[in-house]
Amino acid sequence: MLKVVKQLFLSSALLALSMGSSFADDAIKPFVLGYKTNGDIQAVADEVKGKVQAAGFEVAGSYTPYDGAIVIAITNDALKQDAASSEFGGYAAGQRVTVTQVGDEIQVSYTNPMYLANAYRLENTSGAAAALQSLQSALGNDQAYGTGDKQLTANDLRKYHYMFGMEYFDDPSELAEYDSYEDALAAVEEGLAAGRGGATKVYRIDIPGRNETVFGVGLSDTGCSGDEYIMSRIDKDTIRSTPHLPYEILVSDGDVYALYARFRIAISMPHLPMIQSDTGATFFNIMCAPNAIEEALIKTAGGEI
Repeated sequence: MLKVVKQLFLSSALLALSMGSSFADDAIKPFVLGYKTNGDIQAVADEVKGKVQAAGFEVAGSYTPYDGAIVIAITNDALKQDAASSEFGGYAAGQRVTVTQVGDEIQVSYTNPMYLANAYRLENTSGAAAALQSLQSALGNDQAYGTGDKQLTANDLRKYHYMFGMEYFDDPSELAEYDSYEDALAAVEEGLAAGRGGATKVYRIDIPGRNETVFGVGLSDTGCSGDEYIMSRIDKDTIRSTPHLPYEILVSDGDVYALYARFRIAISMPHLPMIQSDTGATFFNIMCAPNAIEEALIKTAGGEI
């Protein structure tokens, strides 16, 4: 009997490992198009807010980065607990739901929590998996998108960088350093309130059990760091990648960080070529952006350029 039990246990374990390996090998995309509709964009955004709140999410904030786009940042306790499971996991605490006007059509899209959980190397992903199911139920699941022909698995995302010599997740921009977590928070709040670097506060999410807080930051500068400047040059596919926005500032203890833009932009749009594309959307078009974004966020955090 004991032998049979051992054999059954071994078979179950092997099946679980096989299933885990299978999931790890599945391609994941950063965004999901929930549905398309027509009408007034603000009315659609209000309806979407109601849907995500009814699904158990908290609306952490929202903003309009440019005409025809509304970004709604959401979170819940399970996503926060996932974020608390890993160092710098706070980047994944805020998911984005977007309403984008494209011609006469309105696209309702959202970030894929499982994509971000792996891109940001979370140890626990159960909250992300549940959040994805909730978003699909609340907002629909027309199609996943955002990587083009590239097939990125969970394993790929956990070691992702765009190309040789470019930054990984653990190569962030170091914006400022303070004596304490409280001092760092106060400095970022002050910088956002003053609009330094052209930044505006979209949301703030505190990570439970850690001296860690993530801020969603809109960038309104008309130059290389601006949301509209960047997206007008790289977001030209039929289905828009508006859920890429906003950028994040992460306060961890007394240090203030941001994901370096060559990672942060590429992880949202890994299919974009460096130089040439059919739509004209390339990273070459925003070569000035990574340094400009870093400088804007340093100003916001009260650091030194």
